[in-house]
Amino acid sequence: MKIGIINVTGYAGIELARILHRHPDADVVSVTGRSEAGNELADVLPHLSRLGMTIEPEITKSVDLVFSALPQVASAEACVPFLRAGVKVIDISADFRLHDPAEYEEWYGKVHPAPDLLETSVYGLTELDREGITNATLVANPGCYPTGALLALAPVVTSGLVTSQVIVDAKSGVSGAGRGLSMVTHFSEVNENVFAYGVDGHRHLPEITQELRRINPSYDPKIIFQPHLIPMTRGIHDSVYADFVDGAFDSPEQAKERVTELFHEYYRGEPFVRVVSKPPQTKQTWGNNDCLIYPTVDKRTGRLMVFAVLDNLVKGAAGQAVQNMNLMFGIPETTGLEQIAVYP
Repeated sequence: MKIGIINVTGYAGIELARILHRHPDADVVSVTGRSEAGNELADVLPHLSRLGMTIEPEITKSVDLVFSALPQVASAEACVPFLRAGVKVIDISADFRLHDPAEYEEWYGKVHPAPDLLETSVYGLTELDREGITNATLVANPGCYPTGALLALAPVVTSGLVTSQVIVDAKSGVSGAGRGLSMVTHFSEVNENVFAYGVDGHRHLPEITQELRRINPSYDPKIIFQPHLIPMTRGIHDSVYADFVDGAFDSPEQAKERVTELFHEYYRGEPFVRVVSKPPQTKQTWGNNDCLIYPTVDKRTGRLMVFAVLDNLVKGAAGQAVQNMNLMFGIPETTGLEQIAVYP
């Protein structure tokens, strides 16, 4: 199939090109970049020289699928013409994740340019909606933080085991902010420093609540979601805390045993979600499409604790997008994504 990548020069676009280069069924035929249009990809990004392409201002060739790695708002504007023409689209930005146009405007400060498409977009967290993704024309790739948080919560929310009060304490490497320059992502500001941001509300929060309601319509989540920036390049670490509903278990020991069994059963056979036996480390997912999850129960309080890690540029962006592409075109889901993490 013929692929176009909009904004190949952003971190997600760069990672997408790297993954697709070794995908046996994908042929990247056109790539765009806003500031580098007209330049050879090899000159701008030498590690992608094997693609042998020129960065263009627009997709110029006939394609079966377009990936957009533009920032929100700009991405929707670029995607709409392809969707109107019947071309399948996977949007890595946030532009099609929220189904309510008013909620989109509230969180992103812009009126959505194509609100009718929000009704047809499919939230692309593969493990939670394979059927929808398989039949989709437009897939909204999840945010990196929500990917870990939703995978950490899905088994217990689906089973109705936890109350509505949930805390997601999240940490991300700097690449999650993209390649654009800002004071907070300068080396001197980030190095040897950790800080919370989005304290008054982060844009990933509404997609977490939206998708938890979708997988369990009777669940009304009231989530505290707090992200932090930490001094590393890649990685997401979500620490999730929740209370069990009254009477769910007789003791913390029983809760831990049953919850561990539940997570193993829920993700049995999933190629990219691995339930592990001890708290995972972000380095263990560097460069691959895995999400590692460790569920446990605090023996003193009886509270659920789930730790999830992933690479924000792979399972949190480009790898998830390729996983969705495989489903949309009837290709084995793991194709092009079976690399082991780089370690150390």
